[in-house]
Amino acid sequence: EHQNFFGLDEVLGPVAVSLRREEKESSGGGTLHSYRIIVRTTQLRTLRGTISEDALPPGPPRGLSPRKLLEHVAPWLSPTCLRLGSASPKVPRTLLTLDEQVLSFQRKVGVLYCRAGQASEEDMYNNREAGPAFMQFLTLLGDVVRLKGFESYRAQLDTKTDSTGTHSLYTTYQDHEIMFHVSTMLPYTPNNQQQLLRKRHIGNDIVTIVFQEPGSKPFSPTTIRSHFQHVFLVVRADAPCTPHTSYRVAVSRTQDTPAFGPALPPGGGPFEANSDFRAFLLAKALNGEQAAGHARQFHAMATRTRQQYLQDLATNEVTTTSLDSASRFGLPSLGGRRRAPPRGPGAELQAAG
Repeated sequence: EHQNFFGLDEVLGPVAVSLRREEKESSGGGTLHSYRIIVRTTQLRTLRGTISEDALPPGPPRGLSPRKLLEHVAPWLSPTCLRLGSASPKVPRTLLTLDEQVLSFQRKVGVLYCRAGQASEEDMYNNREAGPAFMQFLTLLGDVVRLKGFESYRAQLDTKTDSTGTHSLYTTYQDHEIMFHVSTMLPYTPNNQQQLLRKRHIGNDIVTIVFQEPGSKPFSPTTIRSHFQHVFLVVRADAPCTPHTSYRVAVSRTQDTPAFGPALPPGGGPFEANSDFRAFLLAKALNGEQAAGHARQFHAMATRTRQQYLQDLATNEVTTTSLDSASRFGLPSLGGRRRAPPRGPGAELQAAG
């Protein structure tokens, strides 16, 4: 069972520390002990580690106290600020939310369709239906799914009343679920140049694939009016719907989004229309969203959200039990008197990874 400690560090701000002593049988038949430590601060990178008990100064048979352990492995933390977490079911839920903030395996990607002769955002949003070249590309990218009753990742699409269209494009790649917001699959509004029902979804996607038919005009990201779209993967088809179909790829990203792989070949291709190209494009999309997380806007938003969660734990979900008086690992924790009435059992960590 984990022990969770929360507090307000003078330097680091709100922190959450999870500790657990683990044991396993050694090859010689004895028992090996180790400690698992997770430190969450407002920094988006969670610190995780495991250290063998043999690497620490000798302690009592039942293990080091939490304070002694942290003095050795995390000396920068102020032990006096930490209090044992409450037994509220809110605690493991919040810790899981914090961990999933940077370990999400569900992604949404916008897909815009640019016909021959088109270039502007309005042109692409107002393409009512997909042409054969676009359909060929979508078939390579993923599977068309019926939204009503769809039980996997839906990316804010309506799976009950068809208000966001009847079908969408979905796929999985390397343990990730990816739902595509395809412009021609989202509801079309006649006599509405902005097509807000479509832009509401694609305009809030960090990564957007722009598919260009042969003869389309050069794409410029300055034509896109959105605060969220940071990465554009521009895919131009050559000889579509023939045995010789190929694609070239170009990438546009905001100035504060770092470069990301996989690297493009010289000239952006050509890529044959096969599973290798699909894997390349999906990896590029996933890595693009990850890279955009370093952009000022998203980094600030994520840091602010993380700080709010940690602040709530340190303020509202602690007992009066200090780090010094907490029980050693492997023994039941007697806990302490909560600052508010208890709301349920179980405060062990349930973290992804």
